[in-house]
Amino acid sequence: MRRDKEAPIAAEPRLAAKDFGRLMHMIKAGLRASLVALTVVATTVSIAALQVSKQQNPPTNDKALAASQHVGLPEWPYPEGSPKSPPDDGQLHHVPGSTKAFTMTEIYADETADWFPETHPKAPAAVIHGKPGAYHSCGSCHLINGHAKQEMQSLNAMPVTYLQQQLEDMRNGLRHSSVGAPVVGNMIATAKALSDADAKDALEYFHSIGPAKSIRVVETTIVPKTILGRHNLSFPDPSGATEPIGKRILEMPESYERTLLRDPTSGFVAYVPQGSLAKGEALVKTGGGGRTIACTTCHGADLRGMGDTIPPVAGRSPSATARQLYDFKTGARHGLNSATMKPVVEKLTDEDIVDITAYMASLPQ
Repeated sequence: MRRDKEAPIAAEPRLAAKDFGRLMHMIKAGLRASLVALTVVATTVSIAALQVSKQQNPPTNDKALAASQHVGLPEWPYPEGSPKSPPDDGQLHHVPGSTKAFTMTEIYADETADWFPETHPKAPAAVIHGKPGAYHSCGSCHLINGHAKQEMQSLNAMPVTYLQQQLEDMRNGLRHSSVGAPVVGNMIATAKALSDADAKDALEYFHSIGPAKSIRVVETTIVPKTILGRHNLSFPDPSGATEPIGKRILEMPESYERTLLRDPTSGFVAYVPQGSLAKGEALVKTGGGGRTIACTTCHGADLRGMGDTIPPVAGRSPSATARQLYDFKTGARHGLNSATMKPVVEKLTDEDIVDITAYMASLPQ
């Protein structure tokens, strides 16, 4: 019933008792119908939300990277620390065995500070210089010999075809990280900025470096307590304090100072749980009675890769290898051939991944 704005309230007609009862019945029926409809809508939304929360839909673009973070993953494969470069103190710095000297500004510039130019083939422009305004030099992050730090992938001796496919997956939004990391975002931007010719030159260069182990694996139950330093690096607490290793791998530079200077000859140490190497070997070689598929099936008996598309996984950073296993498991990495890895990782526990990557890291490249 519409009220005439000009009419006084007293002028409104009154309902008869039976009409009033009929009207109230209609209102109650309408309310019940509305409540049912709202309940159906709310239930539908709740189910849809639950389904979305259970899905691990892989990201399809850079914006999706920020919205597709997975919780419940262990912290150890994802190094934390200050990504900031060390301040320039105006001093020239040196590393053992090199005649070169660089300031911190030069070491953390877009170009690669090449401490040992006589020890490797001539580096192409993309590796040593990069492209100002587009991307940093490949060697500034992966190091001139491709060994990299644990928050990045080592590139030395990797098949060119395999690495080209990874760049293509990054360009097409098919390879991200399960946990947000500026390193991954920077690499995706670099992949998009690299020309095919520059990428090919860089990848052929890293492939030519050949295998060279740069990590030492130590089985233990007790490890040093660490302090998070600069540039995603940690170092032992100067107090000498220790703690149980637990179910994790603790990977850190052999020399914090030399790694901070991007010395490509300074390696890493990985402390792994006591007994993890034997358990990892069983999983890698036999599949652990159906818990996974033997890694040697595809990566070769020595885990040094097979052909141009299956990479070597022996003797490399356990942190980097573990990240890839989790990325396959969550779907953050879903490019070409990733479907082959799905049945390999889907039943693996966190402890299994510790054991597998510890064993792989202990092997020669």
